[in-house]
Amino acid sequence: MKAKSKRYKNEAEQVSKEALSLDAAIDKIKSFKSVKFDQTVEFVMQLGIDPKQADQLVRGSLSLPHGVGKQKRVIAFCADEDIEAAKGAGAIEAGTDELIKKITDGWMDFDVAVASPRVMGKAGKLGRILGPQGKMPSPKNGTVTDDVPTAVAEFAAGKIEYRNDSGGNVHAVVGKQSFETKKLVENIKAFVTHIKKAKPVAAKGTYIKKACVSATMSPGVAVNV
Repeated sequence: MKAKSKRYKNEAEQVSKEALSLDAAIDKIKSFKSVKFDQTVEFVMQLGIDPKQADQLVRGSLSLPHGVGKQKRVIAFCADEDIEAAKGAGAIEAGTDELIKKITDGWMDFDVAVASPRVMGKAGKLGRILGPQGKMPSPKNGTVTDDVPTAVAEFAAGKIEYRNDSGGNVHAVVGKQSFETKKLVENIKAFVTHIKKAKPVAAKGTYIKKACVSATMSPGVAVNV
């Protein structure tokens, strides 16, 4: 394991062991300015679910009130007659057979793939390539839809996807360190509210166990949600 830098250790010493209010936690994250780039801010929640049970998985997508400070490169698997609309909405590539071949040949220079149900039979062949990278279109996260142009526009503008990991945690990028505290707080509250509504019926006991906010190169701060 790579040793933590002196900078990181100094910042970690400034972090309270007690969970802070959301506003206080964001202010602490924004005080870590010893790196020379605008750090990405991420919010993590440990959920009271059993990730091994299919009926307790938490997965989906949402648009945050203030975006995440970064546009995403989106491609669209769609019928030929929809290519122009998809590209007009912001897709960097669109189509079916030629796009599938391009990816099969090794091209992966995109962040999100959306698809029309009409062509998923063909695009499904890419599951072994896109699945491990979390880029395979799926109805569960809103990337398989009849309205491809709208999905392209939303994801290009920063709509986020989330899914629990093997430890029952859900992670989401919620903005940049340069965002106003109010905007980061509102983005996080929107994410928390969304995850609460997504609670699986089969999940029992405490649903949100712990929460933490962190920046790319800085220590996490426990949050009381």
